[in-house]
Amino acid sequence: MAFTLPPLPYAAEALEPHIDAATMKIHHDKHHQAYVDNLNKAIAGTEHENKSIEQLVADAGKISPAVRNNAGGHWNHTFFWDLLAPGGSNKPTGKLAASIDAEFGSYDQFKEKLTQAGITRFGSGWAWLIEQDGKLVISSTPNQDNPLMDVAEVKGTPILGIDVWEHSYYLKYQNKRPDYLAAIFNVINWDVAGKHYEAAL
Repeated sequence: MAFTLPPLPYAAEALEPHIDAATMKIHHDKHHQAYVDNLNKAIAGTEHENKSIEQLVADAGKISPAVRNNAGGHWNHTFFWDLLAPGGSNKPTGKLAASIDAEFGSYDQFKEKLTQAGITRFGSGWAWLIEQDGKLVISSTPNQDNPLMDVAEVKGTPILGIDVWEHSYYLKYQNKRPDYLAAIFNVINWDVAGKHYEAAL
C-alpha cells in the first residue's frame, strides 16, 4: 500500500511570525511530498512494499540509501508537524517537565543544550530529545536519519525532533540557524511531546 502525504494539522500561516507560511507550504507540499513519492518508488515491487513506515525506518540501513533517506524523511516530517502548534508555546508539564529538570537542571538549560545540538549539526539534519533506557538524552542525526534507525549513532525513542535542514528556515532566516532555533521554541506543542514521553516509559 502506497504511503501518502498527511495534511498539516493547522493552516500554513498558523505558525507566523516564527515560521512563515511560504516556508511551511514549500516544506510540507514540496519537500515532504517528494520524500513520500520517492519512498513509494523505492519500495514498489520489492519485498518491502507492504511494510509499515516504522519497519522501514528500523531496518533502513539494511535496505537501501533511497529507503533510508526517504522513509526517514517521511517519518521525521510527520513527527515534526505534530510537534508544532499555533498560538505560542507552553512549557513541558508533568512527568516530562520533571525529567527535564532532573536530567538537565532546568528547562532553560535543556533549551540551550538542544539548541546547541541543532546549531552544531554540520550540514543538514535534525536535533532530538529522546528517551533512552529511562533517561532523557539530547542527540542529533545527519540528513533524514533518526534515533529509531539501525544506523543511528545514538538510539532511543524520539520525544521531540527539530528539523535543521536549510529548507525549514532559509526563506525567513537565511543562514541564521540560531535565530530559527530560538524562534521554534515559541511554537513547540509540549502536550504532544509529553504524550510521546509517557508512551516511551
